Amino acid sequence: MADRLVMGSYGPATYGDSIADVYDDWHEHVFDTPTTVDFLAELAGAGPALELGIGTGRVALPLAHKGIEVQGIDASVAMVQKLRAKPGGEDVGVTIGDFAAVDVEGTFSLVFVVFNTLFGLLTQRDQVACFANVSGRLTSDGVFVCECFVPDLARFEGHQRIAVERVEVDEVVLETSRHDLVNQRVRSTHTAVGRAGTRIYPVEIRYAWPSELDLMAELAGLRLRSRFSGWNREPFNSASTNHVSVYEKA
Repeated sequence: MADRLVMGSYGPATYGDSIADVYDDWHEHVFDTPTTVDFLAELAGAGPALELGIGTGRVALPLAHKGIEVQGIDASVAMVQKLRAKPGGEDVGVTIGDFAAVDVEGTFSLVFVVFNTLFGLLTQRDQVACFANVSGRLTSDGVFVCECFVPDLARFEGHQRIAVERVEVDEVVLETSRHDLVNQRVRSTHTAVGRAGTRIYPVEIRYAWPSELDLMAELAGLRLRSRFSGWNREPFNSASTNHVSVYEKA
């Protein structure tokens, strides 16, 4: 979108293009993918389903293996190439582009975006547009599922953060972040230093509070059906650090 706010040379494909070759290795033990897929499959019914930010196919491929037709959108060609190299990856339809536009044909019983990927849309306007476009692609009984973190401003001291993410025998990964409180933006780099040299993986997000997402949904003609702290349907409360929110047609 022409008015998208971009800092420096960062764009919709930057994160995926930079991290594609290590993404699966870095996140292999972070997710409970089978539980995620079971949750989504129950909502998808007969399908079809659409994933925003499909990436390397971590969720889309096992969902497709359950017999549900899955399509995806992603801005990063490098991430989609990783998907294509996996068993069944060639069978998943992928549109290359900015998922704020949800520029695909047809309607879906399920549209979903996982692991905070919604926050990769860097302006409130783009996030609002995404909800509106998703609403137009849902069947009358379809749902939109978002997995996001609950913002925790205490992570930052003086609107910045430096942390050690991982220490291995041959590599250390550091996170450095700057926080823009006014625009709800975080600009980060993950720096890997090891025997093979140093690599920098940039990521920028625009976070939103659960109540703000609910308002975006309302503007798009959707309403909150349910909200959980995780894919096991744990209750959502003031101590929750993440949420899985399910929206339906109002």
